[in-house]
Amino acid sequence: MDYVLIGCGRIAVNHLRAAQANGLTVRAVCDIVPQNAETLLQKTEFAGQKIPVYSDYRIMLDETAPALAAIATESGKHAAIALECIARKIPVIVEKPIALSMTDADEIAARAAAANLPVCACHQNRFNEAVRQARCALENGRLGKLSHGAVCVRWNRNRAYYEQAPWRGTWAQDGGALMNQSIHGIDLLRWMMGGDAVEVCGMTRRCFHDYLEAEDTGLALVRFASGAIASIEGTTNAFGGNLEETLTLFGEHGLIRLSGMSANQVDVWRFETDSPGDEETRRLAEQTQNVYGNGHRLLYADMLHAIEYGHAPLIGAAEGRNALELVLAVYKSQLTGRPVTLPLRDFSTMDMARSLKGCRL
Repeated sequence: MDYVLIGCGRIAVNHLRAAQANGLTVRAVCDIVPQNAETLLQKTEFAGQKIPVYSDYRIMLDETAPALAAIATESGKHAAIALECIARKIPVIVEKPIALSMTDADEIAARAAAANLPVCACHQNRFNEAVRQARCALENGRLGKLSHGAVCVRWNRNRAYYEQAPWRGTWAQDGGALMNQSIHGIDLLRWMMGGDAVEVCGMTRRCFHDYLEAEDTGLALVRFASGAIASIEGTTNAFGGNLEETLTLFGEHGLIRLSGMSANQVDVWRFETDSPGDEETRRLAEQTQNVYGNGHRLLYADMLHAIEYGHAPLIGAAEGRNALELVLAVYKSQLTGRPVTLPLRDFSTMDMARSLKGCRL
């Protein structure tokens, strides 16, 4: 199956390796800075191969007519490119966040559904083995009724990280610690808690990164239709390096806490009654090379299965939309000083830019 990659930055190597592991034929890659594409190829198994490099993704799509495209550009360009792929009937994997506005995210989901086209939001941590085990326990009723949950993303990003790409930390192309670093954990939280969030109350601050437009710290409370509540904490201010990404689920009959750099290991696995395999699960610690985890390969496999058999991928456009909604709801709550009722309509990171006008968060 022919595949193309649009955007050759920090995360792109995970996409190319996932494509290669799933037997895809990489027809071409694209970046507005062609040298970025050449550098990327040299980091992968494709070094030395004559893979075409484009600077215009539209020309690449015209000339290659791929069966699958992936978008790994700066966040502010995800929506426009995704809509272009949908218009061309090309199944597409969109890096997180799926968009930076609710209008764009809703349009992507609606157009994908209308075209019956597989569109995948790249929240690969759902494929972590620890996450899969937790989801299985939840679906099998082992936790019982949930009272609350919590996600904490405590990472470090220094000035050198932001200076690698000038779009990082801007309202037009990125957002802050919640949108960029924490949205994977936020996706896991909403998914585990049932998805039906109804109210968000949040605060954000820019404490140690005065050269950014967006936040380096954000905290929020979320209320779900079930009555359960959850907390979100995301920061890039963990002194000395990345600390953890944890997800905790508090149930009437059980408690699960996932930890590690990307919710990739089991920290607590406690239930009223043990089941076969519980001791092994308690020792589960999936090894990862970085905070991105190992989920891209399985996410690609799921997308290929969806294309082949004509069904929606596990993490469709609507799921990407839901993760974005929670982040934007926190931003709107910070802006207005009030809780935000969901569903959220017509709000974007640019609403923050226009309203704050450079003021400190």
